[in-house]
Amino acid sequence: MIRRGYAPPILAIPAVVGLAFLVLPLAALVGRVQWSTLWADITSTEALDALRLSVTTGLVATALCVLVGVPLALLIARAGARLASVLRALVTVPLVLPPMVGGLALLFLFGRAGWLAGTGWQIPFTTTAVILAQTFVALPFLVLALEGSLRTSGVDYERTAAALGAGRWTILRRVTLPLAAPGLLSGVILCFARAIGEFGATALFAGNAPGTTQTMPLAIYTAFNGAGVTQGSAVALSLLLLVTAVLVLLLVRAWRPSAGPVAGGVR
Repeated sequence: MIRRGYAPPILAIPAVVGLAFLVLPLAALVGRVQWSTLWADITSTEALDALRLSVTTGLVATALCVLVGVPLALLIARAGARLASVLRALVTVPLVLPPMVGGLALLFLFGRAGWLAGTGWQIPFTTTAVILAQTFVALPFLVLALEGSLRTSGVDYERTAAALGAGRWTILRRVTLPLAAPGLLSGVILCFARAIGEFGATALFAGNAPGTTQTMPLAIYTAFNGAGVTQGSAVALSLLLLVTAVLVLLLVRAWRPSAGPVAGGVR
């Protein structure tokens, strides 16, 4: 009785309705899979190109997120309360921003008429644009997850290591990051999952060229508009993304008992 609390039992009815609303569409998707041709659909040339591009760009985008996200998370975690609140709010913006708006913003920065037009870089509608779009939408997941772990671990162990003569880089490598490892791993996993599932910013900033910028979400969208991969391949790729999402949740859950509270509700 204590575990169940004292909520009115009748609330179980809308709760079940809400759960069904979340689960039934996924069940309908699984029900549309043509199991007899599943392997052929996934291994078709167009599907493999989209899968290969999504995984490759997702890995590169995740690496970029680690490269810039770890220092940013450290900055936020060790900053004063006011500065940390401002920085955290800025990092959170891509999470609540419509993806199309993010793609438009990237286009205005890197496009021919953008702020960086004078550099001569031809970034929009290239594979590089896919990576940048994925990095833009995925970076907050890593930063918020790691920042929460860093704040939870505090600086006491770092202070002790410094008193014993350890240098800053040694402290970072041997004390700070190991203590925050659960948050870092959770952030990396969530970051990669978000990157390979990105659609809106990629479509606007990178386009939808097969083999160059057509990732799995774009291939699925194109198929249901009558072009590109077959609808069978689109359903198969959708199932693959669904399985990936479930595996990501399971991996994050596996680290949950040893992880500290994570900012932004990522846990």
